[in-house]
Amino acid sequence: MTQSVVVQVGQCGNQVGCRFWDLALREHAAVNKKGMYDEALSSFFRNVDTRSGDNGPDIYKGKICTLKARALLIDMEEGVVNEILQGPLRDVFDSKQLITDVSGSGNNWAVGHKIYGCQYRENIVEKLRKTAEHCDCLQCFFIIHSMGGGTGSGLGTFVLNLLEEEFPEVYRFVTSVYPSGEDDVITSPYNSVLAMKELNEHADCVLPIENESLFQIVNKIHQMINSGKLGSTVKQNSLVTSNAGSAKTLQVKPFDAMNNIVANLLLNLTCSARFEGSLNMDLNEISMNLVPFPRLHYLVSSLTPLYTLADVNVPSRRLDQMFSDAFSRDHQLIQADPKHSLYLACALLVRGNVQVSDLRRNIERLKPSLHFVSWNQEGWKTGLCSVPPVGHSHSLLALANNTCVKPTFIELKDRFMKLYKKKAHLHHYLQIDGMEQSCFSEAICSLSDLIEEYNELDATKGGPRIDPSRLKIAI
Repeated sequence: MTQSVVVQVGQCGNQVGCRFWDLALREHAAVNKKGMYDEALSSFFRNVDTRSGDNGPDIYKGKICTLKARALLIDMEEGVVNEILQGPLRDVFDSKQLITDVSGSGNNWAVGHKIYGCQYRENIVEKLRKTAEHCDCLQCFFIIHSMGGGTGSGLGTFVLNLLEEEFPEVYRFVTSVYPSGEDDVITSPYNSVLAMKELNEHADCVLPIENESLFQIVNKIHQMINSGKLGSTVKQNSLVTSNAGSAKTLQVKPFDAMNNIVANLLLNLTCSARFEGSLNMDLNEISMNLVPFPRLHYLVSSLTPLYTLADVNVPSRRLDQMFSDAFSRDHQLIQADPKHSLYLACALLVRGNVQVSDLRRNIERLKPSLHFVSWNQEGWKTGLCSVPPVGHSHSLLALANNTCVKPTFIELKDRFMKLYKKKAHLHHYLQIDGMEQSCFSEAICSLSDLIEEYNELDATKGGPRIDPSRLKIAI
């Protein structure tokens, strides 16, 4: 029985986190009909007896009393956190799990990292320790943040450094939302590149997600529903389309559907930790099997079928089609084409009514069309969880350590250099104590080195496949 803790930082991190907790509760409610606190719930929730005051004891077996999320909510503006506390999830969090300020970080990485980091360091450490103490066997920290804003990028990466210092043995999974080229935050390239240096050095696994890709997926889902091909009936007891759980989409905030996609990514990623399966995959195995070089820990994720992200009554598509879709451009959560790039390793996390033989058959079918590095031709990791997404028969999350992330980083570097060559907006950063121009040059060097490492791997693509020589045993 292992537990994981979610740390959500900044506006984007908290909005995505809010959707994750909402959907996780609904998912457990669909399976846990008797209302008993079990191992599945304990992985992300505590069961607290609140009758004896706020600091009531945890109850490990028996009926569910009050579920508390194993989470820490951090934001330097109060708006989003206050919204969560006034919404349907208010009982899942309490004041001991919140760290807020009123002024925000002004879209400035240095304010989040240098000012708020120092100011709130002890408070963050204390709350992290308290959360960790409630775990029997702490396995992972999940950090959810955005790269473009000040709090998400600055304070988010500060928390990542703290986790490495305080809990060096616990894996750190980071879900980072990257800004699009048309982002309305003019300093987002600075914030993103400064944050990238910290991710390179302190994360075990990063799941990069691009706003542009999320937007395109949401549009695709709307087209699928409106075309009538899938059957356009929206379920009356909607789980995903809106916070209120109604089928009306008029009240849905523009980012809700995009946040749902990231929340579903996290649900699928953690399903083996929460539910039983014939081929369960430990979260630590993802980093162990998919990250052959410490810095190349950026995993491209794709979700399929996309209709599991919408609340429509649809016929199940052929199972084999689901595996094919996972490797197409349309299903990637960043603008990438993994099929025409080089794979270092790949993981398939399947949920629902799928057999191990289905997994093997599809891997053998797809393998000839995918380019793997010569020294890891069998670099597949598979997980099979028997509990499907709510209302659907099966789903698949593919995680690829693939050189197709390189264009995302190159574009980010180009956008950074356009500002940096003119020294535009630099003064906003350099007036912060502890922030020097060398921070920028070190950050862009770190990103350039990362791109170069991917270039070196790409250069080996298409070379002869070298089978390692086998040991000869003298008789």
